[in-house]
Amino acid sequence: MTKVRVTLTKSPINQRSDQVKTLRALGLRRMGDEREHDYSRSIRGMLIKVRHLVTTELRDEGGASTDA
Repeated sequence: MTKVRVTLTKSPINQRSDQVKTLRALGLRRMGDEREHDYSRSIRGMLIKVRHLVTTELRDEGGASTDA
């Protein structure tokens, strides 16, 4: 299964509350936090919602990585 590494790169201060809750649901609390998730439809939707605040990197289980 493909994994996605998510990094919080911009501050969620003054963002809409639903975007802040989405970041919390992704496990991102502070700038610079990184989490790795399975690349599923639900995670993809969450990333689209906060794409202006995070950077993503797709990873195959084989070890190869590509930017998303």
